[in-house]
Amino acid sequence: MDKHKPSDEMIKDLDNILSKLNAMEIVASDDYQKNSIKIMRAIVDGQMHSINEFQHLKKAMDLLMLQLFDVQNKVKS
Repeated sequence: MDKHKPSDEMIKDLDNILSKLNAMEIVASDDYQKNSIKIMRAIVDGQMHSINEFQHLKKAMDLLMLQLFDVQNKVKS
């Protein structure tokens, strides 16, 4: 099983996809194509938001662990 890409690389890939979607929207010839592109853009934006939120959760968990270790050290001493 392949490892996940780093979050920075995933964000970069999603940003490239957004650029391609913008280009597709410019040349779209009918409402069906334009609406399909809007749906894809919403999905990509959601993915980017999820990746960013996950990074925030990781940082919060790290800070929580540091606080727990501090409390544990104070209890032991």
